[in-house]
Amino acid sequence: MKSLLCFLLLSFSVYSQKTTEKIFSTSLNENREITIGLPSNYDKNPTKRYPILILLDSEFLFDPFSGAINYGSYWDNMPETIIVGINQNQKNERHDDCSVNENENEEILTKKGSQFFDFIGRDLIPYIEKKYRVAPFRIIAGLDTTAGFLNFFLFNTNPIFDAFISLSPELANGMENQILNSMSNSKKTIFYYQSISTEDVKFIKEPVLKLDEALSKVTNSNFKYKFDAFENTTHYSLVLYSIPNVLNHIYESYKPISTTEFQQKIVVLQSGFVDYLSKKYALISSILGLKIPIRINDFKAIEAAILKNNAYPELEKLSEIAKKNYPKSMLPDYELGLMYEKMGDSKKAAQKYQQASQKEAIGDLNKDMMFAKYDEMKSLTPKK
Repeated sequence: MKSLLCFLLLSFSVYSQKTTEKIFSTSLNENREITIGLPSNYDKNPTKRYPILILLDSEFLFDPFSGAINYGSYWDNMPETIIVGINQNQKNERHDDCSVNENENEEILTKKGSQFFDFIGRDLIPYIEKKYRVAPFRIIAGLDTTAGFLNFFLFNTNPIFDAFISLSPELANGMENQILNSMSNSKKTIFYYQSISTEDVKFIKEPVLKLDEALSKVTNSNFKYKFDAFENTTHYSLVLYSIPNVLNHIYESYKPISTTEFQQKIVVLQSGFVDYLSKKYALISSILGLKIPIRINDFKAIEAAILKNNAYPELEKLSEIAKKNYPKSMLPDYELGLMYEKMGDSKKAAQKYQQASQKEAIGDLNKDMMFAKYDEMKSLTPKK
């Protein structure tokens, strides 16, 4: 953890393109400053789409989030993400933006708070989606005052955000019940994260702990919840501990097959190894709205599980998926060649390895390997 925190502190925006722009808000009737962080390869991938992260308190949350996302995406543990920071560094701006009218049992947004709420949904998001290539997955994050404010988006039965990052939130009166009701009845997949420090003040800590107790009992499968209470941290330092935890929580389905996943979930299957792979990537598409080719290492993991369980006919299904993902590569013919080899048909295996040698190399598959496999299978083929 310490090494990750050092990375976040020292290399915030090494990979992303960071620009500041002003947009006019019809809801607020004023210009607002935003900071945009684009993935470093954004211009090199003209058809690729990206999730968006809306950051309140951009002036101090942008860089730590950017550092964590860039680090995670560098190792392909999370997708590259477009970060949109709303700058709130003018005097009392964050408090005015998120201001509420206090009632005995609940709090509602003031006129300025409602206008800022509309700015995000009616002005900012349409602006970003028109100008940039975004996937249909939206995250919003804030700290204390702004963290409490972002929960107002849960009042809608179909929230415009898919993931909520609430860092040490100042919850409005009655907000606990609204969050609990929304999460219990949500028809769409919602990720919800909240964290506190053991050093947080009582008026922050007690409502969050009460809410956590209630949310931990929600059985709705669409509700993806995580809570952290950090010891030996302050109200502000908890941010650097929360960010990697919540991003790994939200993007868990995106990760490549790990050694643990392979050993505990895949190799222990009796059958259906290729179906497992298909479902894994279907989940990425359905939850995150991302359509990505199946990683080569994930193909190899499934191949290894098939071989370990002697489920050789499944290599044909693996070949079919390889053809859809990498039609010009050696991979589809290689998987068929491997199937025939393991099933003892050296003649057909040799044919497939020969065909593979004429295709594009991929991963650790290359022409020399295919020629070697071809020669090996030819030597095992009975001569007429």
